[in-house]
Amino acid sequence: MTLSPIIRDWFTARGWSPRRHQLDMLEAAAQNRHALLVAATGAGKTLAGFLPTLNALVTDPAEGLHTLYISPLKALAVDVRRNLLMPIDEMGLPIRVETRTGDTPSDRKQRQRVKPPHILLTTPESLSLLLSHEDSVFLFSTLQRVIIDEVHALAGSERGAQLMTALAMMEAGFGVSIQRVGLSATIGNPD
Repeated sequence: MTLSPIIRDWFTARGWSPRRHQLDMLEAAAQNRHALLVAATGAGKTLAGFLPTLNALVTDPAEGLHTLYISPLKALAVDVRRNLLMPIDEMGLPIRVETRTGDTPSDRKQRQRVKPPHILLTTPESLSLLLSHEDSVFLFSTLQRVIIDEVHALAGSERGAQLMTALAMMEAGFGVSIQRVGLSATIGNPD
């Protein structure tokens, strides 16, 4: 998968070049392979996780939920939204990014189920609640990627088991094939 000229120009305008791990994430997405990215804080890990999503939505715009981002902390989801909106705005992309946590107003939650954003940032608990709605089939029917941030904080925990059950239910029950991406800065043994 090649990087869209819009995104490549954005990197150039900032005096940057895509890092190897960012391009590797594009390649994994092109081959629909699951991926785990372990990189130091500040290495562009979050952008690497979202780069295939941005690239896909630039080259093939579509309505509906494309990518689900799951964070163990709702504050992290809010920060990621803010950080993700900067490149989206700078590139002038018509990509909608929203959060869904316990703090999300009920009218926005209702609208998200009817007119989903392209990217939804949430927590494992909010995802489980979202899946309990009868119309969740509609919401997740277009889902292509799931990004699990701070995967080390969820691995081997009850919350992680709940999340894996939810993802398996989505794939089996909704008939979607979801690329899973894990991000972490602190996994000592990735294998």
